[in-house]
Amino acid sequence: MHEKPASFSIKNWSDDDKPREKLVHKGRSVLSDAELIAILIGSGSRDESAVELGKRILASANNNLNELGKLSIKQLMTFKGIGEAKAVTIAAALEMGRRRRGEEAQKISKISSSKDAFDLLQPRIGELQHEEFWILYLSNANKVLYSAQLSKGGLTGTLVDVRIVMRQALEHGAVGLILSHNHPSGTLRPSEEDRKVTQKLKRAAAALDIKVLDHLIITQNDYYSFADEGIL
Repeated sequence: MHEKPASFSIKNWSDDDKPREKLVHKGRSVLSDAELIAILIGSGSRDESAVELGKRILASANNNLNELGKLSIKQLMTFKGIGEAKAVTIAAALEMGRRRRGEEAQKISKISSSKDAFDLLQPRIGELQHEEFWILYLSNANKVLYSAQLSKGGLTGTLVDVRIVMRQALEHGAVGLILSHNHPSGTLRPSEEDRKVTQKLKRAAAALDIKVLDHLIITQNDYYSFADEGIL
């Protein structure tokens, strides 16, 4: 049985290849996702380096950091070399990244396109494992006056309280609405119920001279715009 070479450990790598040294001397952007994870966990197991362990963890999430962020502490701990402390460190770092995206999105104060609405709403609902319905209330200049969750757990006409939506629109002086909900399944195809709810709110808003400008279906990485597709 052959022994592993001594160079297997990151300690024996050249400084140019060590993740921490690369970050210090070359900057954060040059590091791969696996190398960043390696810095978080500090060390690998006896059988693989921290970088190799990072690659394996990423591969389990289809090399997607958003997917990785959905793993629970227990799921992370199923990897050999990842105890509770390391799992918590990974989860905390990914949550900080999610919150950072959310803070960047909050800087969007005016909606000029469906992409602006997506960028604002994706950090809120794009990665959820359940369905939520949100509404953006806009001024005449398409500035965001208010945003609110309308329902949680599923989208049906019975869960849409038109009175609440219209009352909030009047309270904030909104003249435009952007509807949105997420599809945890990842599909971007609108259901018949999606269409019915859109028309229900559109009719109610029109009675108050308020326009439903769009309805977005949001997933982890993409969106579907009723307005862009001409079905509003």
